Amino acid sequence: MKLPYRAVTKTGDTFDIEFPLHGETNSAVRVEQLVSSLLDTIDKDIELGGERSNGDILQAIAITMAIRSGIIHAPHETTGKLARQLVDTALEAMASSTRRQPLCGHA
Repeated sequence: MKLPYRAVTKTGDTFDIEFPLHGETNSAVRVEQLVSSLLDTIDKDIELGGERSNGDILQAIAITMAIRSGIIHAPHETTGKLARQLVDTALEAMASSTRRQPLCGHA
């Protein structure tokens, strides 16, 4: 099962991505909703201003994923392995995505 997803940045870049979903995914719709909600939350935080870098944002996401995987009642080896697999799969899908930039210029 794949999740087709279109991400549009604040600068107008568009990414069309097909994310392979884990075989035990319960709801692709819910996954899409959570992804959109998380991206919206990050965008709103960025709009508040203050010092942060893209590295800070990625680090916060990684820490959040580590905490979330630790909350699951399963051995650390199992949840850690799953988290790494999911991130690797998502990064590969993103690397294969199409990036379109808005046209700009003067007529």
